[in-house]
Amino acid sequence: MPRGTDQATDIASWLAAAEADILFEATSLNVQNGQPAVDHIRAALNHGAHAITANKGPIVHAYRELRDLAASKGKRFLFESTVMDGVPIFSLFDQLPTIHVQGFCGILNSTTNVILSQMEEGLSFDEALKKAQELGIAETDATHDIDGWDAAVKTAALITVLMDVPVKLDQIQRDGIRDLTPQAVRTAKRDGWRFKLVCRARRTPNGVEASVQPEKVRSTQPMAKIAGTSSYIYFETDIFPGLAITEENPGLYATAYGLLADFVRAVTD
Repeated sequence: MPRGTDQATDIASWLAAAEADILFEATSLNVQNGQPAVDHIRAALNHGAHAITANKGPIVHAYRELRDLAASKGKRFLFESTVMDGVPIFSLFDQLPTIHVQGFCGILNSTTNVILSQMEEGLSFDEALKKAQELGIAETDATHDIDGWDAAVKTAALITVLMDVPVKLDQIQRDGIRDLTPQAVRTAKRDGWRFKLVCRARRTPNGVEASVQPEKVRSTQPMAKIAGTSSYIYFETDIFPGLAITEENPGLYATAYGLLADFVRAVTD
């Protein structure tokens, strides 16, 4: 431990004592305001360090400020692990200059996907949630997942960065899976549909319309085949009418890889 870091009482003092070149920020999501992650990242950039985060909150609540601060300091603010673990969602579009994202849809929350899959097999909502918790997929308090907050924050992050339209969470129509009954889920599957918690966004003449809500997806469609902890996103752009990315049942290492990939980008660019 660098001298003095054990006496540091705030993030700025710690960064100075550690003479940090990079800050990895991995605090828990704060839906309301993105804190304390926003302050941590701001302090790192003001200190002169690159900032890398797996926390979605700062993207939704302070993206433009932190992006511009990083640019003014000649540092990187990177966040690949915030959506679909370490899959290159944000950096993909760095490699597609002048592309304009017109909209997207997808499945971005693995906890609800697992719960719905278990309900299709006959478990009640509570039983499916308990099994997801036992598997280590769902947290003890899975409210953010069940009520659609996690998916809404990810949707807002994608809109803010890739569509360049700042959006507040209350502008996203949000409905979780809490009120879905096992009977409705099983009946839909019997009739050739699968219930999924679907994230959507599209440009309109008045801005971007976005939603997170359970939808019945025809079983023959690619999104219906996303099972377990897998994720899926389908982009519509002005050049590519359809661009889809699927992540098949990632492990915990996937998020860590996203942080590592951002580290490599920061120190080699």
